[in-house]
Amino acid sequence: MSIRMTPLNPRNPERLLLIATHNPGKRRELIALLSDLPVKLVDLRDVGIAEAAVEPYERLEDNARWKAMFYAERSGLWTLADDSGLEIDALGGAPGAHSARFAGPEADDRARIQKVLELMAGVPWPQRTARFRCVIALARPGEPPVLVEGCLEGYIAWEPRGTYGFGYDPIFYIPELGKTMAELPPAMKNQISHRARAARKAREILGQWLAREAAKK
Repeated sequence: MSIRMTPLNPRNPERLLLIATHNPGKRRELIALLSDLPVKLVDLRDVGIAEAAVEPYERLEDNARWKAMFYAERSGLWTLADDSGLEIDALGGAPGAHSARFAGPEADDRARIQKVLELMAGVPWPQRTARFRCVIALARPGEPPVLVEGCLEGYIAWEPRGTYGFGYDPIFYIPELGKTMAELPPAMKNQISHRARAARKAREILGQWLAREAAKK
């Protein structure tokens, strides 16, 4: 999904928010979660940035911070970047910050899911606990990023279920709902997901920034 906005206005960059991800699933969810804010949402293609920020760190927090700074400096815009991961207790917290590359740099979602299920083979249900974590970093050029986090607890299912979502959603089971994340329609997922919980906190920060900018005028 690519959003088509009005031309960028360099005289008013604080009213633009760059959604800094090349992942179409993340971009789609973040736009849905933030679309009613009084800012113009733009993505990397809208501002002509094809370069991908390397994720060099072992912690979601450090990767999110790095990506937000990277893209804020290159775009000159307020920037939102996130790093998200699946943490499985029986695997010592893996894949964590390596979730996207867990089965290799060229692997797709199916291959990553298959690797997790193979590693979890024989692990009894009570020990299949896991969580999705999302760390969102908000950056303004020349300032240190602000970080917020969202978390959703669940279990690793025995097999994939559902056709919605992306990534590890088909094997992330939410006991309170009796469904995997991939069995939830997008509107429901965007109410309870780790990314939704982080986005709600990010909205508060953005609201404060906007209020301060308005007070200066």
